Amino acid sequence: MARISIISPCFNEEENVEACYAAVAKLFAPDGPLAHYEREHIFADNASEDGTVAILRRLAAADPCMKVILNSRNFGPFRSNFNALRYATGDAVLVFLPVDLQDPPELIPEMVRHWENGIEVVAGARANREETLALRTCRRIFYRIVSTLSEFEVPENVGEFQLIDRKVWEVVVSHHDQYPYIRGIIASAGFRRLILPYTWRARKRGISKNNALRLVDQGMNGIFSFTSAPMRFSSFIGFGIASLSLLYAITTILLGLFIPGLAPRGTLTIIVALFFFSGVQLMFIGILGEYITAIHAQVRRGPMVVERERINIETSPPPTTRLR
Repeated sequence: MARISIISPCFNEEENVEACYAAVAKLFAPDGPLAHYEREHIFADNASEDGTVAILRRLAAADPCMKVILNSRNFGPFRSNFNALRYATGDAVLVFLPVDLQDPPELIPEMVRHWENGIEVVAGARANREETLALRTCRRIFYRIVSTLSEFEVPENVGEFQLIDRKVWEVVVSHHDQYPYIRGIIASAGFRRLILPYTWRARKRGISKNNALRLVDQGMNGIFSFTSAPMRFSSFIGFGIASLSLLYAITTILLGLFIPGLAPRGTLTIIVALFFFSGVQLMFIGILGEYITAIHAQVRRGPMVVERERINIETSPPPTTRLR
């Protein structure tokens, strides 16, 4: 019997984790649309401080198809998700199903049908979002920036809610990245892809753990992970500003030669230029710092996630290696 693996990271989700488990189990029940598949549901807990862990233990004790990874601390959603992904043993793997069910589990059977027909990446696209206009606008701008700067196509509104074939999974987990941008890794792998639009639902219980700073951090990671365009842009801007400065200097000298008595009016110009060029330099140093920080994390080669305990998991994940 073929197996479908589903990954669900969680942090302080005691109000949602059991509902997520039940929604998935219902799909694989004898009368469910995926009854002919074996289920593997992997929960990765990021050191929850509420009753989430106790609920996971209780559910896992009664169901061997449910597997749990308990992290030693909160390593962030991307690292925890990617680490859990490495334990998947299914013929097809749903990379991410949020325990708050904002991405609908009802779409999984349709994803599986397309996978059965030979589609290797079935990606859900959040065509409609039940959120504020400001957030929708910010997300739209972010996707446009990433898609424009990347050397490959990153589909707009596509997150980690994707069903991937086993061969795609092998490519994805072979990446050794200390801060994996999973949707970008999947997009860079290629393969046949189909995009299914859906409505990203508002959270019904609990509050989101992604605050503004965390969203900005994730967005910056997405921009700097798969493109050198920001550095190239900085080089072009630096060259352009240097050229304009040289042209300004030449113009000033010529005016001084051909218009005797022309006194430089310099004070305001110097002040404006000083602050402008200082701001440009700081911006470019910040861009360079983002790349250096990513390189530093890679060079140190520490563990992506430190696990405290595994439940219903007997084997170790495959070692990660660098793609060449």
